[in-house]
Amino acid sequence: MLYNYKASCSTDKLQEIRQFIDDLLRQHGLSDVESHKVVLAVDEVCANLIIHSHGCDANESIEISVEFKADKTTVFEIKDHGEAFNMAQYKEPSLSDIIRTKKKGGIGLMLVNRIMDKIEFYQSNGYNVCRLTKDFKKQ
Repeated sequence: MLYNYKASCSTDKLQEIRQFIDDLLRQHGLSDVESHKVVLAVDEVCANLIIHSHGCDANESIEISVEFKADKTTVFEIKDHGEAFNMAQYKEPSLSDIIRTKKKGGIGLMLVNRIMDKIEFYQSNGYNVCRLTKDFKKQ
């Protein structure tokens, strides 16, 4: 089954996005623990796009699609027209450096990497796409 959601690039919309994802995951029988982890991962990607790619410009938007596949794999795609993220240039931060420097932030994508089974960034049909895949049969 495929579900779609579109939100303006305002941080006020993050709660609605989290609720949309949580509702879908619960409808498909995920436990509270698994649902919360996946909601965190999707929320982190959406927040990064809204804040860093769109500068919280509510006139712009992101599109989220969620596909539940028969093999218990779920694919989340977040599409936008903002500044593209280059995963090849991403270097995972050291937790000890973050703690030592008391840096606020910087661990979001690291969390996403640990929660999801696969992360892809690419461009398609004029969109930047972040595809997150989670295999729930492993749970």
